[in-house]
Amino acid sequence: MNKPRKKLSGICGMHYIKLVLRSLLFVAVLVFYILDRTEILTYHAILPTVIWVFFVVEMLLRFFPSRFESMGCQKQFAKNYEPIGEQCVPTNQSWKRTALVAVIWLALNAVIGALYFTDIFDRGVLILIAIGYSVCDIVCILFFCPFQTWFMKNRCCTTCRIYNWDFAMMFTPLVFIPSLYTYSLLGCALVLLLRWEITYRLHPERFSTATNRCLDCSRCEEKLCSHKKQLQGFLKKYKTRFFPSRETNCKK
Repeated sequence: MNKPRKKLSGICGMHYIKLVLRSLLFVAVLVFYILDRTEILTYHAILPTVIWVFFVVEMLLRFFPSRFESMGCQKQFAKNYEPIGEQCVPTNQSWKRTALVAVIWLALNAVIGALYFTDIFDRGVLILIAIGYSVCDIVCILFFCPFQTWFMKNRCCTTCRIYNWDFAMMFTPLVFIPSLYTYSLLGCALVLLLRWEITYRLHPERFSTATNRCLDCSRCEEKLCSHKKQLQGFLKKYKTRFFPSRETNCKK
C-alpha cells in the first residue's frame, strides 16, 4: 500500500518561491552579460539596485525572529529555545568539520579570485558566480546539500551548524569588486555571520538537540527532510526503472 504523500509545508513553499526568484535573477544577469559585456555595476544602473535591494531585505529580515524562516537559522533566538533539562549538556557539531568547510570554501574562492586577477574572469562573471551561489543555497535546502552529506554530517537543516553562513558564502566573490553595492552586501552578510557565531559561543545550548526541545523532530513543522527523502525515493525508483543494475539483469 502506498504511503500518503505529505503536503509541502509553508516554509518549504517559501523556499520554492526563493528558488524561482533567485533563478530568475540569475537568468536576468546572464542575459545582460551575454548581450552587453560592458560593466554591469555601472552601465545597467537598475540591475545592481535590484540585486542589492533583493538580498539586503532578505538579510535584514534574518536578524529578527520570523515564522517564515527555517528553524535552521531561527534557533539562535531565545524565543526558540526550550530547555530539555538542567543536567543536559549541549553536544554540538565538531569545530574541525566547521573549520574544514571554511577552508575549502575560501580555497575555492581564492581560485576564482586568481582567475579574476589574471583577466580570465571579469566582474560580470564574479557577479554571476555570486548569484549562482544563491541559487545553489536553496538547492542545498530543498534537494541535496554537499556540506551536510560530505562534511558536517548533521541530521537536517534544523540542526545545521553553518546555516547562517549562507549569505557570507554566496557573496564571497564580491570581495574582489570594490563597490558600494558589493561591499555593503558583503558587509551585511558578515555582520549576520558574526552575530550567529557570537550567539553560538554565548548560547551553545540553543543549537543542540540535546538541550533544545525545539530542535526535536516531533516539533518540526518544515518537513524539509521528508521532502528530500521523497525526492530521493522518486529518483531511485525511476533510476531503477530506466537503468537497471547488473544484479537485477542477472536475476532475470
